[in-house]
Amino acid sequence: MTNVPYNRAIAAATGNQRQGTVPAEVNAGTGLIERYLEHVRVEKRLAQRTVELYALDLQKLSQHAAQAEVELLQVQNTHVRRWVAQMNAGGRSGRGIALILSGWRGFYVWLGREGLISSNPVQDVRAPKAGKPLPKALSVDQAVQLASFASGSNDPWLEARDAAMVELLYGAGLRVGELTGLDTVASSSARGWIDLQGGEAHVLGKGGKRRSVPVGAKAVLAITHWLALRDQALTHARAGQPGPDGGVQTALFIGRNGTRLSAQSIWQRLRQRSLQAGLTTPVHPHMLRHSFASHLLQSSSDLRAVQELLGHVSITTTQVYTRLDFQHLAKAYDAAHPRAKIKGATPK
Repeated sequence: MTNVPYNRAIAAATGNQRQGTVPAEVNAGTGLIERYLEHVRVEKRLAQRTVELYALDLQKLSQHAAQAEVELLQVQNTHVRRWVAQMNAGGRSGRGIALILSGWRGFYVWLGREGLISSNPVQDVRAPKAGKPLPKALSVDQAVQLASFASGSNDPWLEARDAAMVELLYGAGLRVGELTGLDTVASSSARGWIDLQGGEAHVLGKGGKRRSVPVGAKAVLAITHWLALRDQALTHARAGQPGPDGGVQTALFIGRNGTRLSAQSIWQRLRQRSLQAGLTTPVHPHMLRHSFASHLLQSSSDLRAVQELLGHVSITTTQVYTRLDFQHLAKAYDAAHPRAKIKGATPK
């Protein structure tokens, strides 16, 4: 049976526009591959796009097998490992290789169920580990630009709230979930609260671990200003009066309807505010947390202190910011040191 998605994928990958034409190097295993693709399309009911992606992955398998002069049913673990090494050397990402291996693995699982092979040659093969990308952080100038931004909005209530949120996210390195959990007063049921007199935020972090973080003078000032306006424009809740859920609304950051602000709302407001402030990249809450950690390390180099402030269980998690710190130092060196560049060299 001819499988249309497979042939379309082959044609697209090879530049051959005739659906029924399959390159010679992949002819040997085409029958098995077509049967497998028909199986995942009909019996597993996978989407056509998924079937086409599987077809492309299996085309690569057929090409490797043809080059090694081995039938698909005779492929061994050593073959697959060699092909993974070749893909890696060719510049394919670890994630890309992992996706290809997943397609191959499923094919050989099916061949085993059909009784055509005794063992799966892809079973214990893993893709190379992909390097973890560095967390995205703002430069100091960008962070200050955002924190100092005043929109000039004709809505002082909204402006005061959003400014206070930015100051806390950047000034205390809070997670967005920790920010939404803050109350104006301490209580046995509070997930977290703000202590303006003590200059501290008490938060409930990951794993139910509580920690206290210092709140800077700028953030205290912004929160004080927000609290003075907080109850003025609410439609459902007033200070000390029942909120929409029947209890006193103690959430530090609330929406117009008097309910606790959601993480999604904070993401949206921060994105909008960062673009209004003139930043080229939309900012999300965790980017300000990354910036907080990176800028602290640039100034103090005290990794343990940053670990405690962020609430990381392992120092390894915090060490990623040392890479950001080195990146910052390297850029400063390249820009300023007289021996960093060769005279007359064209910048890359």
